[in-house]
Amino acid sequence: MTAPARILVYGVYGAGKSTLAVRLAERLGLPWHPVDDLLWQPGWVEVPVAEQRSRIEAVCRRDRWILDGAYHGWRDVVLARADLVVGLDYPRWFSFWRLLRRTARRLVSGEEICNGNRESLRSVLSRDSILLWHATAFRRARRRMRAWQTDPAGPPVLLFRSPAELDRWLAGLTRR
Repeated sequence: MTAPARILVYGVYGAGKSTLAVRLAERLGLPWHPVDDLLWQPGWVEVPVAEQRSRIEAVCRRDRWILDGAYHGWRDVVLARADLVVGLDYPRWFSFWRLLRRTARRLVSGEEICNGNRESLRSVLSRDSILLWHATAFRRARRRMRAWQTDPAGPPVLLFRSPAELDRWLAGLTRR
């Protein structure tokens, strides 16, 4: 397969979107734009949606990019320009386990996530916990990816149900 130049990596929290985006960027020589860096200011202050949209539009006007997510308020911008959507459609237990493991690692290490932000025990136990977001967003994300895959008007969508399936596809990718 000839490599696409504008890729959206999509999936529920913890599926491995950012990890895959890094792998694709390295393999294909495309610039990766971490969505969290575009959406969150220091102190976990969310960038207003109009500004998010403006930032995403600026990225999507370029000829080459990888984004690791697409959210309300600007998802249409990304889908209109993407050459390919790579959907991580893993089982709920698998992505939740990955998220739980990553969250625990970040709590212990104090790893910076974006713009100086870090996870804390307080955030993990709050109503805005990423673990709760996973539980409430999983079905919507899955339905959305599957609907995109059947929409002939949208970009091509590849759904991967396991890391092994994804690795086989990655092995066949070549640079443009």
